[in-house]
Amino acid sequence: MKKNILIEKITKQNYVYGPFCKMQDPTMIELAALSGFDFIIIDMEHGPHDIASVQNMIRAAEAKGIVPVVRVTENNETLILRLLDIGVKCIQVPQVSTVKDAQKVVECTKFYPIGNRGMCRYVRAAEYTNISSADYFKNSNNSIATIIHIEGLKGIENLKEIVQVEGIDIIFIGCYDLSQSCGVPGEINHPKVIETMKKAISIAQENGKMIGTFTESFEDAKMWKEIGVQYISYAVDVGIVLDAFKKVVTELNKK
Repeated sequence: MKKNILIEKITKQNYVYGPFCKMQDPTMIELAALSGFDFIIIDMEHGPHDIASVQNMIRAAEAKGIVPVVRVTENNETLILRLLDIGVKCIQVPQVSTVKDAQKVVECTKFYPIGNRGMCRYVRAAEYTNISSADYFKNSNNSIATIIHIEGLKGIENLKEIVQVEGIDIIFIGCYDLSQSCGVPGEINHPKVIETMKKAISIAQENGKMIGTFTESFEDAKMWKEIGVQYISYAVDVGIVLDAFKKVVTELNKK
């Protein structure tokens, strides 16, 4: 049965790296792939992407061999369905705080008997009926990676129950929102935040779940990898480009 490519990569390599993407130009996807990143997170929650732009972005990703992940704006059945229908294989859902939230994600991303995803094979995900109905509905559940964001103390408190929900593949700890929930907004390296994240990682590991988080320094990426984080997001395309431009301008002004 067909496996999800992101899950296969993590299983094989033990960890993967990828940036968030806010730019709507597929060129950014191609550049990330050419740079050697394993995946890229197309960000609908904090970016300007819509369904049409996401479709072109995932086409670029597939052409260049980088795994496209899409972070949706909310835990919304219609939005998630439309993204899966255009061929998104890795869906990342923010603000999951309870078992009910996690169950809703699975309901939206999986067909029966795991979930209740709306069924249609006249879509890009089924190659517009080029894939047989039997094969499409049989293999889709296994080929989709379902990633949930735990972003507050309520989610951490409920994590032992959340990780028991069948169909969740990766637990992603949103460090910035978590810092706000801990009372230290923006201080992602504050001891309170680090301690809480380590607690969440331990719970995920004990229950055989892959875990991810956001980093914006090489030191943090190394630290979390050594602790056991496998799905490591590194920075954001706009910030990476801005830093590169600044370095160029600084060097030019030295002449």
